[in-house]
Amino acid sequence: MTNFALKVTRLGFSLLQSVSPRIAGKAAFRLFCMTPSAKPKGDKARAAHAAGASKLAGAERFTLRLAGGGKAHAYRLNGGALGRRPRYLVTHGWGSSSAYMADLLETLAASGAEVIAVDFPGHGRAAGRVLHMGMAVKAIEAAERRFGAFDAAIGHSFGGAALMVAASGMLPGVPAVVPEKLTLIGSPSEMHWLFKDFGKMIGLRRKAQDVLENEVRRVTGRRLEEFDASKAAGAIRRPVLIVHAEDDKEVSHIHARRYAAAGDAVRLYWANGFGHRRIVAARPVFDAITGFLGEGAVDKDAEIIPLFELPARRMSL
Repeated sequence: MTNFALKVTRLGFSLLQSVSPRIAGKAAFRLFCMTPSAKPKGDKARAAHAAGASKLAGAERFTLRLAGGGKAHAYRLNGGALGRRPRYLVTHGWGSSSAYMADLLETLAASGAEVIAVDFPGHGRAAGRVLHMGMAVKAIEAAERRFGAFDAAIGHSFGGAALMVAASGMLPGVPAVVPEKLTLIGSPSEMHWLFKDFGKMIGLRRKAQDVLENEVRRVTGRRLEEFDASKAAGAIRRPVLIVHAEDDKEVSHIHARRYAAAGDAVRLYWANGFGHRRIVAARPVFDAITGFLGEGAVDKDAEIIPLFELPARRMSL
């Protein structure tokens, strides 16, 4: 959002909540759930998207119908092959798509696995301009319903958190999707901070902020504070690999540490130097993921050695 657009938005919400905090909070939730344009912005994004789309040109494509309405899109690599092979699910982050995950998809497919990549509603080839956690979890459930149980699932950012929420069976009426292994890359461990930051950005006052946060319960059946993916990581009794960079400027490294504290089944790998976005295209990260999926025989808290190493930052929780 540009500075001018933000100023106009703040002014609008200031006036609206003076009249009705309830209407302002509900309007804020609709704005919060509005997805960015799927059209890449900037030369680097256009180049990355074009390269990814080219790599996925030969993949099978599917429409996934979500329970209660809505649609997602799915790609499948190595589909229809004879014989038993691992089946992996890959999910992207907010404002991203499967095209930006194409290098990882190719790496996983090269192992011989059947690879399913989902474009959430409002992203990639999926129609619409609205997405929230409930819709993402329903898209994951629709993928399992269409393709069968997954041996592993790998998600980036919002997509990783959605995988953990889906695995926990947190949403009423939506069957849990519990792969044998999960990998979360640069993923948030809870969502409360996002709503607080968003409300602060657009200038919501207390009553309107409460309405905004209560909308989560209305559309998902769960309170905002219940979406604690780190607790779910310890409760699902499955091996979980957390890949994060201490220099991630979008999702703090604190979230990785919260996941790591969830239990012995959770392994934490630092991919320092790759930030929040380049981490999904980094060869050391691919090696860590394929090693975890293949054997998982690596020490907890081992560290990926990136192209360069940032000074370590320590934080006690």
